[in-house]
Amino acid sequence: MSIKKKTPEELRSHRWYGVNDLRSFGHRSRTSQMGYSREEYAGKPVIAILNTWSEMNPCHTHFKQRVDEVKRGIWQAG
Repeated sequence: MSIKKKTPEELRSHRWYGVNDLRSFGHRSRTSQMGYSREEYAGKPVIAILNTWSEMNPCHTHFKQRVDEVKRGIWQAG
């Protein structure tokens, strides 16, 4: 079974970044403020990584390193 690759317009992130409305403008503006250029997210899936790491929760101390590894893998995959 092969998985059909979605077009950029079929991605959920297209609704956040690709349409021409005030809400998308806000998403693009905040993403730009974080230092990302349009080429880094336009037409690509946007993946959020949530992390519960803190110095207050010792059972989650390994999350900081694990999240960095996940982010690196996503960036390497394009």
